[in-house]
Amino acid sequence: MLVKFLATSDDRTLAIIRVTVGLVIIAHGLQKLVGWFGGQGVAATIESFGQYWGFPPVVTFLVILAESVGALCLILGLATRFMAASIGLVMLGAIHYVVGQWGFFMNWYSQPRGEGYEFHLLVLGMVIALILGGGGKWSLDRLLIARLDR
Repeated sequence: MLVKFLATSDDRTLAIIRVTVGLVIIAHGLQKLVGWFGGQGVAATIESFGQYWGFPPVVTFLVILAESVGALCLILGLATRFMAASIGLVMLGAIHYVVGQWGFFMNWYSQPRGEGYEFHLLVLGMVIALILGGGGKWSLDRLLIARLDR
């Protein structure tokens, strides 16, 4: 079962998708985890998610883990399918609870409203590719499979 979960091709395209998604998402995770890039850190994020959307602290902490540890694991190609699915769930939650009300398009013209969900759909498409294909070339998943096959 573990071999099937980690199995992936030698596809460079999957590696590019994996690293790109990981780099974009980890920036959001680091905002929530340690307050970098204008973020608030864990305590303030937990408080604001509870205040705005009624999320219990454990749910907010899982979001923070998916966007930080999950994104780092994606960059490395470790447990790619699970991490991609976790990030996909965060994107679905963000569409449902946060950005869905604003429609499809991002707010390019600084209108006094929130952002649409087009970014989230792009990430969902990419994580679905990773769930189906795995981490691709240069992933720790491939390295682990090679070690398990010996």
